[in-house]
Amino acid sequence: MTFECKIIHVSFKFKNMKKIILAIVAATFMLQMSSAQEEPMDLRDKVTFGVKAGVNLANVYDRKGQDFNNDAKFGLATGAFLSIPFSTYVGVQPEVLYSQKGFKSTGLLGDFTRTTNWLDVPMYLAVKPSPTITLLAGPQYSYLLKGKYDFKSALGSGGFNNDDPRKSMWCVAGGVDLNLDNIVISGRAGWDLQENNKNGTTTTPRYKNVWIQATFGFRF
Repeated sequence: MTFECKIIHVSFKFKNMKKIILAIVAATFMLQMSSAQEEPMDLRDKVTFGVKAGVNLANVYDRKGQDFNNDAKFGLATGAFLSIPFSTYVGVQPEVLYSQKGFKSTGLLGDFTRTTNWLDVPMYLAVKPSPTITLLAGPQYSYLLKGKYDFKSALGSGGFNNDDPRKSMWCVAGGVDLNLDNIVISGRAGWDLQENNKNGTTTTPRYKNVWIQATFGFRF
């Protein structure tokens, strides 16, 4: 089954993401209030390892602005991170994540969802102005583990995967960590630097992934 689709320069629909951000802010406020009587742990000059899990709100965009009606899609984000200090205020933080991305779309033929499962490996420069705040930015290498379309129409539904997408992708990502002793609440944003269509000839719509991520973690 072949679908001719066009991708727009996406405008994220932040309605659902606002709820996540508000929940993170509320959780952070309560945790800070509960520990307000104590001095926060300062782990900025120590090597620490951590694990985290959360969600992506992902969509796609096309720099050429083609016409295609798509919506953001939630997906799982989980993995581990390693904080390596150069000094109290500067360091690096590599991460390894299983990350789901994609988009949802409604067209004349029906509704379909694109789900892609990635191994994301960001390498962040970490700037640590205080024990509770870490600012991060840097390149990310992503490897496509699996991807497929799920299609629904009045005639039926099903899944298919008839494309030859780019497996390796370079991206840019950044965000902030809120460090509450051993608890780490993280927010990230990222986008692909390369198009999914590696040879420009497949029937797969041309696009780049863009996503917002929220995770809750614990470091040792």
